[in-house]
Amino acid sequence: MSPDPAPLSGRQPKAVRNALAVLEEVVATGPGVTAKEISAALKMPPATTYRLLNLLVGEGYLVRLPDLRGFALGRRAARLSIPAAARPPAAARAVVDHLRQRVRWGVHLASYRTGRLVLLDTDPDHPPHDEALLARYPHASALGKLFLAGQPDWRATVRGLRQLTAQTVIDADRLDAELARCRADWLARQCGELHPARGCLAVPIHDVTEGTLIAGLALSGPPDRVAGPNPELVGQLREHASQLAPLLA
Repeated sequence: MSPDPAPLSGRQPKAVRNALAVLEEVVATGPGVTAKEISAALKMPPATTYRLLNLLVGEGYLVRLPDLRGFALGRRAARLSIPAAARPPAAARAVVDHLRQRVRWGVHLASYRTGRLVLLDTDPDHPPHDEALLARYPHASALGKLFLAGQPDWRATVRGLRQLTAQTVIDADRLDAELARCRADWLARQCGELHPARGCLAVPIHDVTEGTLIAGLALSGPPDRVAGPNPELVGQLREHASQLAPLLA
């Protein structure tokens, strides 16, 4: 195998298609598939196969197995699919439903176990404005801010501080200070930052044994209500979050 593969430009459609075909073949065949097997299956010239394999290994999409006889998917390949979080158990859903019955706000439960924000249980009467935005722009939501507050370096997680509304925090220093306050009392809020007519309060759910941040519970309502004092609502959020912790362990 050539130690110095020729560079391939993303402007070459055929090269891109061939690289994707190699990835698909590794997925279909499984760990240990060899360059020779990939070349034969795809009817691709060996030189092209070797060059693509070297490129994909160098970029982290594939890894060589220890015996150097085959290949497997690398860490970056996992980012090509949306991680799925397990549906919460019935007991956890019952706790969330109980909170919905006690408040007139939307109640949402999110998981952070996959390394990103994934909604587990959304309020059918008050659905999120756009679930995709919550995961893509965590800096603009209360659940997202909780997630970022629990990261060793939130800047490595956020790809860009996009301004979704006039209220969205896009200054890195200001967001850093806000996340520090969130970590201090484990309460996050946003007032019209994701959608002008929506605000959210969110509290964390920590693993009962390891103490790691695993989920978040949020109330969604009018931005002005979120901005004002709301100790009763926060108390109910924390009460139900504590009930959820052992159920989500």
